Amino acid sequence: MFRPARPMFSQNFRRLRAGVLIALFALLSPLALAGARADDADDLLARFATDRFPDLEKAIPALAASGLPTASAIIEAFMANQLRYDPGDKRLYIGDDNALVDARTGAKATGIDVSELKRARLNNGVRTALQAAQGALGLMSPDPVKRRSAAEAVLKSRDPAQRAGVEAALAAEKDPQIRDIFAQARAALIALDPTADEIQKLEAVGAIRARGSRDSIALLSAIAGANKDRVKAAAEDASSTLQARLALWNHAQNIWYGLSLGSVLLLAAIGLAITFGVMGVINMAHGEMVMIGAYTTFVTQDWIRTHNPALFDYSLMIAIPLAFVVTGAVGVVVERSIIRFLYGRPLETLLATFGLSLILQQAVRTMFGANNREVGAPAFMSGSFEFGGLVITSGRMWIIVFALGVFAALQVLLRLTPFGLRMRAVTQNRRMASAMGIDTNRVDALAFGLGSGIAGVAGVALSQIDNVSPNLGQSYIIDSFMVVVFGGVGSLWGTLVAALSLGVVNKFLEPFAGAVLGKIALLVFIILFIQKRPRGLFALKGRAVEA
Repeated sequence: MFRPARPMFSQNFRRLRAGVLIALFALLSPLALAGARADDADDLLARFATDRFPDLEKAIPALAASGLPTASAIIEAFMANQLRYDPGDKRLYIGDDNALVDARTGAKATGIDVSELKRARLNNGVRTALQAAQGALGLMSPDPVKRRSAAEAVLKSRDPAQRAGVEAALAAEKDPQIRDIFAQARAALIALDPTADEIQKLEAVGAIRARGSRDSIALLSAIAGANKDRVKAAAEDASSTLQARLALWNHAQNIWYGLSLGSVLLLAAIGLAITFGVMGVINMAHGEMVMIGAYTTFVTQDWIRTHNPALFDYSLMIAIPLAFVVTGAVGVVVERSIIRFLYGRPLETLLATFGLSLILQQAVRTMFGANNREVGAPAFMSGSFEFGGLVITSGRMWIIVFALGVFAALQVLLRLTPFGLRMRAVTQNRRMASAMGIDTNRVDALAFGLGSGIAGVAGVALSQIDNVSPNLGQSYIIDSFMVVVFGGVGSLWGTLVAALSLGVVNKFLEPFAGAVLGKIALLVFIILFIQKRPRGLFALKGRAVEA
């Protein structure tokens, strides 16, 4: 009856010993570091050149607390049974027979007679000390990435032996984010510790509840299962509260994703709203204007990488006006050479621009190849941050800001400039505008160029979130027409509202119907909506109405 309990007792004893070792590492690390600086590091490493297990168990914590750059490598090599020593000069080496590294310097060791080296021996006590040392090195590491990784590992493992080390690391931690993880790990260890009193456990549950992360729910469920009475009730109450709170944050996250998608649709459709609204041209090559803008961004970044890498973070700001000019010029040429001969014949316009889109795609394949091209993100568009329960990527945030900026600039152009006045006049009544002396042909060319230029600017933004390839524009042309028709032909405000609303609705439909069925459902909704309101959400008087 007693014999089967011995392994459990031995395991608990080793865990207790590991916890004590971690605490000693954390408390004695300043003294040990000072000692390592005062004494020669070789003396410290020479303590491993022995077969005596008790001496090794004492040397391991001293090494972990020494701050020696190769300490982590030595401990890992010891665990992997790849630590050797020379009995004569007591120098340590890491590796196998074919490749040895000096444990003191980390440099490759040459001229060593491997046959004269001995392997450092392991037993359970030494392994326990090594495991404790690994945890201590991570928790007290000067590298914040390693400390964060060690803290998250403790939070996942919930090993009670790590409690003392976590408390010591928490007291020394300065980074608020890592300190928060340490505090969460400490609370988890206390709440799951059968020896902790009820007050400590309730305080730990409160700390976990205050953090309110997604991992906290699973942690609270484990606490509820491991405890009774007040602690269990507090954990269950905290878990239900966090689930309700996270559900609200999930809805907010979907709205953010929807706005992000809507901003992309807005950029892709706003140029089409101008050309379709002013001239009634069904431009199937609009997506290729987006593609040309993306490739202009690639060429700009490629030139900057080659000639002036210091300007890379400004590459997108340089590419925006270039993409506008290039695609705008292409748009004017297309209008003057093709579109102006097809006014009043929408089917022929559709076929002509569809053929033009194929020509432009093949031209890009010939110039740049069919493979995707890399367009890098500047530093200010990299990474992400948390706002409450939202995870916001910097790139998407700046694209939303950029899309709204383009929309505002267009509003200023159309409302406060002579060209905008002429363009609105042609939109509302072409014949009357012509009778008043407005050159409608010139307005058509410039309007088509403006819409194409904005599509090129959209390509600059889309190069940050999609593959730059000859097929880039085809992914957005259908969605762009949906946005323009739903919002109202020629209405920029309608385009804005339609793009953002369709983006949000699409993100809420995806979890239930999937991406494809969700888009089909939106298309069916728009068809039914157009049956009741043929001129869209924000109807304007235009050429189609006059006809």
